[in-house]
Amino acid sequence: MSAPNRSIMWFRRDLRISDHPALLAAIESGDEIVPVFILDKKLIDIAGSKRLAYLGQSLRSLDESLNNSLHVMIGDHIEVLRELMARYNATSVHVSTEFEPYGAARDAKVEAAGIPLIRTGSPYAVAPGRVLKPSDSTPYKVYTPYYRAWCLHGWRKPALKPQAIKTVTPGANDRNFPDWPTPENAVITPAGEKAAVQRWKYFQANGLDSYDEGRNLAGIDGTSKLSAHLKWGEIHPRTLLASLGESKAHDTFRKEIAWREFYADVLFNNPHTDKNYYSAKFAEMRYDKPDKKFEAWKVGETGYPFVDAAMRQLLREGWMHNRTRMVVASFLVKDLHLEWQLGALHFEEHLVDFDVASNAHGWQWTAGSGTDASPYYRVFNPIEQGKRFDENGDYIRRYVPELEHLSASEIHEPWLFLNGYSNGYSERIVDHATERLESLARLQEIKADKPQDPRA
Repeated sequence: MSAPNRSIMWFRRDLRISDHPALLAAIESGDEIVPVFILDKKLIDIAGSKRLAYLGQSLRSLDESLNNSLHVMIGDHIEVLRELMARYNATSVHVSTEFEPYGAARDAKVEAAGIPLIRTGSPYAVAPGRVLKPSDSTPYKVYTPYYRAWCLHGWRKPALKPQAIKTVTPGANDRNFPDWPTPENAVITPAGEKAAVQRWKYFQANGLDSYDEGRNLAGIDGTSKLSAHLKWGEIHPRTLLASLGESKAHDTFRKEIAWREFYADVLFNNPHTDKNYYSAKFAEMRYDKPDKKFEAWKVGETGYPFVDAAMRQLLREGWMHNRTRMVVASFLVKDLHLEWQLGALHFEEHLVDFDVASNAHGWQWTAGSGTDASPYYRVFNPIEQGKRFDENGDYIRRYVPELEHLSASEIHEPWLFLNGYSNGYSERIVDHATERLESLARLQEIKADKPQDPRA
């Protein structure tokens, strides 16, 4: 009897078995597959404890889907893959294509070492680099025309879930599941493909049809909360898109998926922008050095309730509402006059759903150095944002217990009321009105030829 033909399925940001083209290709190319996840020391070292705890849970969920056959290996990617190929007489290594700088460089290094990778599919509905301007075949730099072209380009239907997956039996030394506990006082979302599908079904039934209105209200469960599941590939964006109709709410959700893909495309075409300025002139702006005000921002003690609620949500849950991500980013860059990279690194440490493209370019969009056409004049007012998107103060009370005694009319400006500080809430570290003018003045220093937007 001849030995079985085997292929390796190297999982990375695709921790699922449904709608998984690379997994299907691995199954089709051999009698058995060798499923493997390689713990990457470089990525582990920059990931915070909440993201690691989530990943550990997601790996166990994937392992369960694979009948407890997932190889979780520690070591150099090349050495691990070579050993597995030799041990199992595997003839191919299957992967989902990576496009962000680190993953692409890692895969190129693996191939340079003589290990051919068979790439099928990617973490995106439309892979970065695919959507180009018809006029000159260059990448889009502005979201709205990108979105129109992205829709015209279209995407494939979800891939079928494999009916059976024949896997090799891992050895005792192949089951190196990390023991990363959830940090004390932290509450992170359930991980894994099953949890992702359950959340998607719940959102379809309870939030999708009102998403255009509910997504900005921080105090309600109005967003999909699928960002961590998408980050780890526990569900594919193509799966989500297949269920969407043409209503305003559904189109708004489709646009959010497109934002994720637009930023991936921007980073793919400008790989330096994960840490450096997309608009280079903003590197010339005057910025302050991080001090105790930066530390107050990180722990949610700025004295601005909507900002502080968001920063405390990040520390507790490893997640933050999208509206408040923009508000706290604006506060850091335009009220504290600090460079966006400081905030992006803090998010990288704490976000369970950290995605290098979305994080870097979400920050740059708000900071004014990104893809928006006229962004720096947009200075989010942390008081008015709270009044508008957390009108009753429910979001603030949930994360800032020092203010739970205040009414809806008091909670956004506790400094105006006699009992506003009675429970020890922090006083404001800056005056927003003053710092807004200062931020615009600093902008004029590098854009002296451009008049100030009167709507700012």
